[in-house]
Amino acid sequence: MKIGNIILGKNPLFLAPMEDITDPSFRMVCKMNGADFMYTEFVSSDGLIRDGHKSVRKLNIYDFERPIGIQLYGHLIESMVEAALIAEEAKPELIDINFGCPVKKIANRGAGAGMLRNITLLIEMTEAIVKSVRLPVTVKTRLGWDDDNKNIVEISERLQDIGIQALTIHGRTRAQLYKGNADWTLIGAVKNNPRMKIPVIGNGDIDGPIRAKEMFDKYGVDGIMIGRATVGRPWIFREIRHYLNTCELLPEPSVNEKADLAILHLDKSLEYKEGKRAIFEMRRHFSNYFKGLPNFKETRLKLLTAVEVEDIRKIINEIRETWGDFRTDDKTSIYNV
Repeated sequence: MKIGNIILGKNPLFLAPMEDITDPSFRMVCKMNGADFMYTEFVSSDGLIRDGHKSVRKLNIYDFERPIGIQLYGHLIESMVEAALIAEEAKPELIDINFGCPVKKIANRGAGAGMLRNITLLIEMTEAIVKSVRLPVTVKTRLGWDDDNKNIVEISERLQDIGIQALTIHGRTRAQLYKGNADWTLIGAVKNNPRMKIPVIGNGDIDGPIRAKEMFDKYGVDGIMIGRATVGRPWIFREIRHYLNTCELLPEPSVNEKADLAILHLDKSLEYKEGKRAIFEMRRHFSNYFKGLPNFKETRLKLLTAVEVEDIRKIINEIRETWGDFRTDDKTSIYNV
């Protein structure tokens, strides 16, 4: 697969951009585990052009995570073009436009998936950005606004015609939010449309190796993007890649291995973030790192309420001491942190 001049090889795996999740620390552990392409957290165009601290901070890119894209969202063409030019200065490999975020406060302003209610503006905005930047421009979107407006096949053709270099499609409408099952049939319809020449990346409900291979095989997508299933489970990329290559399932990492990775993730989060934010935003990961351990409820509560770094380290080391080499099966792990 190739996006512009970016060569990603066969069946690349993408880490989805997620607010307060895909920060540099999480991108690091996902890259270590085999993610082929990653994105920053999505960036508000308004925040970026106003020099908002939170938005500007998201542009920090490190060599270890390349190739990487910066994803932007907004509802005004002029602001989005200006933000794209600012983002280009951070030297990502590409600029991605978010036409898929279903969150009410974003969509109701006409940004994110809200753009699916104004396709003319969506196309005009994308074309303006493509013409303004030197980097490849890609788009992430959904099947449409609701069940009565699943117009992704038409939108895809129009986006390709104005020069985007790749398209990621989440298999739900905006009205669905994250409910129900992702419908990959329309993703497949876009990919197999004879008019489409650019790479098509599928997204939605990829929760492990078997599902990932099924979507590649059944719908012929060029790549797969994984979002929620990566949270506290960065090794999912390694598991999927191994299965795609061998049709064999890797065992889960042992508790010792997960503990090492969790502490590394915490240390990097503390390095890249200020104050207690690192701890608060790590909680959703901690909840999943050790999910499945017997009688974990009480320990999980401790992890989710601890506010001091040393207390968190102590809890993780207690988990390690109790469970050590425990894993979901007894195959020999090849996982190395």
